[in-house]
Amino acid sequence: MAVLPRGIKAVLAKSPSDVVILSSLRTPITRSYKGGLKDAYPEELLSVVLRATLEANPTLSPADIDDVAVGVVLSELGGSKAARMAMNHVGFPNSTSLYTTNRACASSLQSVALVASQIRTEMIDTGIAAGMESMTRNYGSRAIPVDAWPALYKSEVKDARDCVMPMGLTSENVAERYNISREDQDAFSVESHNRAARARETGAFKDEIVPVATRWQEVDKAGNKVGEQKEVTVTEDDGIRAGVSLEALAKLKPAFKGDGRSTAGNSSQVSDGAAATLLMRRSTATELGLTGSIIGKFVGASVVGCKPDEMGIGPALAIPKLLKQLGLENGDVQRWEINEAFASQAIYCVRELGLEKEWEEGKVNPDGGAIALGHPLGATGARMTSTLLHGLKRSGGEVGVVSMCVGTGMGMSGLFVRE
Repeated sequence: MAVLPRGIKAVLAKSPSDVVILSSLRTPITRSYKGGLKDAYPEELLSVVLRATLEANPTLSPADIDDVAVGVVLSELGGSKAARMAMNHVGFPNSTSLYTTNRACASSLQSVALVASQIRTEMIDTGIAAGMESMTRNYGSRAIPVDAWPALYKSEVKDARDCVMPMGLTSENVAERYNISREDQDAFSVESHNRAARARETGAFKDEIVPVATRWQEVDKAGNKVGEQKEVTVTEDDGIRAGVSLEALAKLKPAFKGDGRSTAGNSSQVSDGAAATLLMRRSTATELGLTGSIIGKFVGASVVGCKPDEMGIGPALAIPKLLKQLGLENGDVQRWEINEAFASQAIYCVRELGLEKEWEEGKVNPDGGAIALGHPLGATGARMTSTLLHGLKRSGGEVGVVSMCVGTGMGMSGLFVRE
């Protein structure tokens, strides 16, 4: 069994058994129902990032990829048929296997951790961890009928009932229990948009985004198609509101309860997108002459449970567990990507983790988060991994953490090192 390194020197040291990363790419993240990818199917988006992964590593044959893990939350049958279809369409041989994972918002970070575990235990040498989601096509009652599991809705166990609590109400619980004001949430959200807008304008995302050629059809307010279908190429995230003001967000009504503090403006966006990360044992990269293509390595991950009705606090539990496992402290980390499912829970986690100064200095979500960029559930973990690794390259930092809360009451975190 592989032993995790302990201490910053051990984490930074290189070993033939390391799980290294050769590429980490994503599609643009766009608004569901309105955005540039609304008419694309999730398997199309996945095929784009899988093809781009092969093109980014031209000396690697598709047959060299042993297994592909795809994070999916909403797609029919767990997305297994659609994901396998995408892989075969791109040109992977039938000898390359595939599976999907569903840990809700952490699904594709879980894929990264699973592929890394397969490599460490010598089950495989090389694998791709990906994620895909079209919330346009699968969100809401289309994924989970409103009359699902009626018997358990009346369970005598509160935590059982709370597993199907709307995520927006868990946000309200966090805000009320931990004194997160509406004003603080709106201010956090404005900053998320400002940071994302700046990153987009300066080209910070250009190395991580793969353009998507797809279709787009205008629809009216009733959902009827209008005009002719267009062929479009989507190159940028389109949920970012450049120049959004506190005054504008303050005018929005609570989205989940009449006297609530969570609105459409301080919650993550419903989005479409995909992402993929190529992982390999360092010794395999050496044998294949690919050491010059290594951009980072996966070090470790942790997952922890919490109360379903305040699932948003998950990162504040998962990150300390991971750092303790690795013998690290907050000061050893140069960049943090903490998913902004809701401003309420993101603010709580920053405060609870003692990262207020890091947030102000732009070390936490320096290029914005899901409030501005969007949150395509199954793809978010892989998207954040891509943003983290490319961001560390630009800043010169070495150690970064990805973390998110998970619906039904969990948190997950992963630690990466840039090379």
